[in-house]
Amino acid sequence: MIKIGRAVVSLEVIENKFCCDLGKCFGSCCVQGDSGAPLEDNETGILDDEWENVKPFLRKEGIEAIEKQGRWIVDEDNDKVTPLVDDKKECAYAIFENGIAKCGIEKAYNQGKTDFRKPVSCHLYPVRIQKYRDFDALNYDQWNICKPAIPNGQKNGIPVYTFVKDALIRKYGEEWYHYLTVAVEKLKESKDMSGSY
Repeated sequence: MIKIGRAVVSLEVIENKFCCDLGKCFGSCCVQGDSGAPLEDNETGILDDEWENVKPFLRKEGIEAIEKQGRWIVDEDNDKVTPLVDDKKECAYAIFENGIAKCGIEKAYNQGKTDFRKPVSCHLYPVRIQKYRDFDALNYDQWNICKPAIPNGQKNGIPVYTFVKDALIRKYGEEWYHYLTVAVEKLKESKDMSGSY
């Protein structure tokens, strides 16, 4: 593992290749799962504040679910998350374009209607952060629905940490990401010299 500041990055995030292949997974991460997208504490207020900017980009079903349940909810695990359509289907903020699930919040962001891109947990995926008192553990979450992303990442030579570069910078900053890349290069050099980590 690599420790940069309070973040501890697992080697799986460094070594594994990953790049979403929407033509094969159809954005299933916005549809499947037992709960909505995990939210940081500050993101609940952002969703409240940005609702009127995001609402025009959402589907009728999503708007109805949000107006009924709230712009964010607390799930059975006591985590703050986005609501789901019918409490069991896709994220209420999901939209569908050509059969592919995408984020309505991100569409509003891309059109300059909000400064909030989407929940950072979605932006970081497949990296999941487990917060502890003294550090954040960054792990590679291997979900069956994301299998097409593995050969796509291998074909294009994209490690997980590179795939989520923008999200990691958003979370920890440019300087942090720079130090991560330096540490990764040193790790590669040590592997080349010894034949193992």
